[in-house]
Amino acid sequence: MNVNTVDSNLNISIVPQKSGSGAPPPGSSAAAPKQQSIYGEVPQIPTQEAVEGIRFDFNNGIRILFPHNEKSYHVTFTDIDTGIILYSADTVPGAFVTSVKKFYIKFRLIIHEKGGKEPIFTHDFDCRNKEVMIQLPVGTLGDSIGWFSYVERFQKKHGCKLICVMTPWIAEIVKKQYPKITFITAEETKKYRPYACYYMGLFFKGDVDHQPIDFRYIGLHRTAGYILGVDPKDEPPRFDLSARRKIKEKYVCIAAQSSSQAKYWNNPYGWMTVVKFLKDNGYRVLCIDKEKVHGTGLNWNFIPYGAEDFTGDKPLQERIDLIKDADFFIGLSSGLSWLAWGCGVPVVMISGFTHPTNEFETPYRVINYHTCHSCWNDMRLDFDHFDFLWCPRHKGTDRHFECTKLISPEQVITTIRKIPSFKVKKEK
Repeated sequence: MNVNTVDSNLNISIVPQKSGSGAPPPGSSAAAPKQQSIYGEVPQIPTQEAVEGIRFDFNNGIRILFPHNEKSYHVTFTDIDTGIILYSADTVPGAFVTSVKKFYIKFRLIIHEKGGKEPIFTHDFDCRNKEVMIQLPVGTLGDSIGWFSYVERFQKKHGCKLICVMTPWIAEIVKKQYPKITFITAEETKKYRPYACYYMGLFFKGDVDHQPIDFRYIGLHRTAGYILGVDPKDEPPRFDLSARRKIKEKYVCIAAQSSSQAKYWNNPYGWMTVVKFLKDNGYRVLCIDKEKVHGTGLNWNFIPYGAEDFTGDKPLQERIDLIKDADFFIGLSSGLSWLAWGCGVPVVMISGFTHPTNEFETPYRVINYHTCHSCWNDMRLDFDHFDFLWCPRHKGTDRHFECTKLISPEQVITTIRKIPSFKVKKEK
């Protein structure tokens, strides 16, 4: 059988180490220096013993640390699933060898003495019954909810002892439903010595070292499936939906705020018209955003006129208890829409800057294809996290945010009417 070999310059970092020193920290490649502060740590020195003082693990790619024993070795690692040799070369004493690719790969590690014909050590990746850590960035609600089902999918596929690093106030809504997963904070990672560790994230500027495919191709949540090597199909996380109904009248939950103006529904009459339509049909309309007012500089967004003020920094379980009994939810490409998805209610998602493939599947997606749209998923554009008014194609012109300015309230109302649970007010 022919075996293909990939250029080692694309798949390997070799770092000579001082005696006793360890590996570079997670995310230390040039592609992701800004990610370091939002993750926990892994041990600097690889956690697994090979032979002759050589250590290895799969924390942030395969890592092999050679001792200062004045011996040289030949190290090879391959991708078992593809049959590709990713790297094969002689080392120097004290070398630290790591793959550039940091997502899940089923590695085979082979070590020879330099010039030797028979390997002195061989190891195939197998995390069954071993500790595997999956780290989710700190404080990202929608991302964490979207990615979490893939964390469980990895645990079931490999039979590992899975440790999930997650923001505590987000972990609270899932950990009772997932007893086979251990939840810890980023600070607690220092206590663990996992066999392997993987990092969930949206890696920008065409980074295909931390993710096998640019997330803009495949969507915000499905990128986690690709990073972990599991089925990328949609699946909402399981929440506790057992609380008693609190509001006897029929009602709808809405969320109008977001972290960037591009995510807002920028039609000036949009929310006001839809809220009036719902109230005219006998609905209470509850705005459950964290903030009543949000924005920056001279640009501020207010709770929709006519909506009841249920805003505030409330525990997520309280939000779940409220959303689950709503006839439906109306929101943006933002965290509370992902929360509603997990509650099992119909979600009307109003978004123009993302393509529909970016979020979970909903038959009630509202987008206007007659305007500029989907810049977030445009491979030619990179999102600027520091520009609240980011609009890469039309900023500063009269077409600024036209993707949602030109989503009419009539289009949203037409979508609402398609929801089976929508009830028209009966005339007396």
